Amino acid sequence: MADREKLRLKKYGNRRLYDTARSTYVTLNQVADIIKQGTDVEVVDAKTQEDVTAFILTQIVLEQARRKNALLPVELLHLIIRYGENLLQEFFQKYLEQTINGYLQFKRSMDEQFSKWIDMQLNYSDMAQKTFSGLTQLQNIFGRSRQTPGSKNDKD
Repeated sequence: MADREKLRLKKYGNRRLYDTARSTYVTLNQVADIIKQGTDVEVVDAKTQEDVTAFILTQIVLEQARRKNALLPVELLHLIIRYGENLLQEFFQKYLEQTINGYLQFKRSMDEQFSKWIDMQLNYSDMAQKTFSGLTQLQNIFGRSRQTPGSKNDKD
């Protein structure tokens, strides 16, 4: 995340978010769009200067999940509540981020490979025509060894 652009937002007591770069208030949906465009955000409480980025990002995820009526499977939510924050915080910090980043890297490489395969397939028809034209030249050089029945040179 260090190499990405970072936008600083201030959160006010009335739950409003202020974009300090554009000098305007933004909604959670607008913040989500900004993040989707590749910009990281940092959110600080305007009064206490406390970093509340994780809270706001969680709020965005939960709002999006509410609209779709699902975020995580019910069984997983039970486990999260049952085993508390210590175990889960360690899991999320150590493993989940690495897993998601690994998946995204794998997906990018597979997308690139698939694109190359498609390009090869599109070029295949050109290659096939060149190959067949080369075979025709070979047939002319060596002569036609077999005639199909009913052709002009067939002798009965």
